[in-house]
Amino acid sequence: MAIDITETFQVRAPIELVWRFLLDPRQVAPCMPGAELDEIVDERTFHGTVKIKVGAITARYKGRVHLTTVDEVGRRVEMAAEGRETGGGTAKGSMVAEMRTLPDGLTEVAATASVDLTGKIVQVGRGMIQGVSHQLFLQFVAAVQGHLEPLAAAAAAQAAADPGGAEADALTPEILPPPLPRPQVEQRAIRIVPIVLGVIWAAIRRFVRRLLGRAGA
Repeated sequence: MAIDITETFQVRAPIELVWRFLLDPRQVAPCMPGAELDEIVDERTFHGTVKIKVGAITARYKGRVHLTTVDEVGRRVEMAAEGRETGGGTAKGSMVAEMRTLPDGLTEVAATASVDLTGKIVQVGRGMIQGVSHQLFLQFVAAVQGHLEPLAAAAAAQAAADPGGAEADALTPEILPPPLPRPQVEQRAIRIVPIVLGVIWAAIRRFVRRLLGRAGA
């Protein structure tokens, strides 16, 4: 089953900080629900695990992510991923993420992904998988914002207090910045049932709004 996903989110942080975050699997993995980083092969290749619980069934995918293109100037990264589930299912896909600076200190990240799934997970259907993917994406965005925005605010406060200090230049690409602190996010398997209920409820709300719109026409 082929699934296409398009998502956009904003972070109140400089684009250089968000870029550094996106390229570091040690930063990204803790923010992804159910994900664990197993090994960093090199600066562009990583091995990891994603665990998903659907009721009493647990699906565990072990796989590889490779950054195929890293455009420092255009702030664009392309990656390919593949994984295998212990029960025989597979997941293979690609993703492109692009960033741009917005007014008021915001950075926008636009991501498009194409994923091909096999195995028992496809039984829930394309619409439900896309809906669940969106809910998981919202969890990821909340974790990213909760991690990066306080770092950006602290850096801005430090720069204001000491305009000539090294911290003021810490986020410029010409200077090697210190490592980012690791995100403090609780690691746990993705529990699909409450997410599925949220997807269903969102679909009901959209249906009711359409009915009300027709009634008012």
